[in-house]
Amino acid sequence: MTDTMRPLTDTRRRLAPVLIVIPILASTFAGIYLWRQARLAPASAGHARPPVEVSALTVEPEPLPQSLEATGSLQAVQELTLAPEVAGRVVAIRFEAGMSVEAGTPLVELNDAPERAQLAEAVSRAQFARLQLDRSRRLVATDAATQQLLDQRVTEQEQADATVQRIEAVIAQKTIRAPFAGLLGIRRVNLGQYVNPGDVLATLTALDRLYANFTVPQQDLSKLVLGGAVTVRTDAYPGQEFAARINAIEPMVQQDTRNVRVQATLGNPDRKLRPGLYVTVGIAQPPRPSAILVPATAIQTSASGDSVLVVRDGKAAPVPVTTGQRRGDRIVVETGLGSGDVVITSGQLRVQPGATVSVAASVAASNPSR
Repeated sequence: MTDTMRPLTDTRRRLAPVLIVIPILASTFAGIYLWRQARLAPASAGHARPPVEVSALTVEPEPLPQSLEATGSLQAVQELTLAPEVAGRVVAIRFEAGMSVEAGTPLVELNDAPERAQLAEAVSRAQFARLQLDRSRRLVATDAATQQLLDQRVTEQEQADATVQRIEAVIAQKTIRAPFAGLLGIRRVNLGQYVNPGDVLATLTALDRLYANFTVPQQDLSKLVLGGAVTVRTDAYPGQEFAARINAIEPMVQQDTRNVRVQATLGNPDRKLRPGLYVTVGIAQPPRPSAILVPATAIQTSASGDSVLVVRDGKAAPVPVTTGQRRGDRIVVETGLGSGDVVITSGQLRVQPGATVSVAASVAASNPSR
């Protein structure tokens, strides 16, 4: 064998194992593939995936009450800070904090002993002036006294009576009374304390009727009507609504905000609501004659927008929708659905688009009251 043929023979010897392994591996992979196809073919041919059980409802248009939403706060129709008109020392406190009182109930009494002594003196002077006047009238009747003397006695009598009335008024000021029925606040005065005119003693608030003060944008001014019905809601009582009516609309639009101030009156007979509460006010508007509502559970939210799954020919089909306001546990669907569409309300997570579904529970309309 020549030297030129020896390298060629060595190369063939090195490639021989590779040439043998390649067909073996190819046949092995081909066998595995055919084996898996043989296992899957019977399953796919003879055992189709069963329908997914879901709950659905058939949507129908229905009337939808409309309202204009605003925020505001509550204010008492009658509320004040109790304070003395005159100075004096507190000799009696006749109320407790949080007490409910009637109009005219005495609450705080100041020392009026000096004024009562002055009153006794003034009453005596008035009685003497009356005696003098009666005597003068008899004397004038017999021409024993002049008319000038009689006029003087009349003036003295009137001055004595005025002095009595003035002292009685001062004594009345020494007793602070409730000007109207209501609920007293925290007591801010102590027995024996010397108070000056205007010092705060307590607060008095009537809770049977309240104002709801709120503002609306100027573009909604045409939607306001005196006497119009409104509803008041507060997070202090979730899920409850309180009826009220508009009693005043500010004639001027606020220059800085371009809002209109509105006031509504509502009854509060059980005293549940309190002044200062933050409230949401719904102003009744003409109802929307036709709207489609679906349960909130039917809406699927993703990066591409909101959608629902509807049942068409026994299969689930995704439908993009535009949602509106929320009403309780339902949401208004502005676009995307029509009358008679069957919307899946639960079980969507187990359903793929195009999958066969079985409706386990179906409702005839989207209004649960039907």
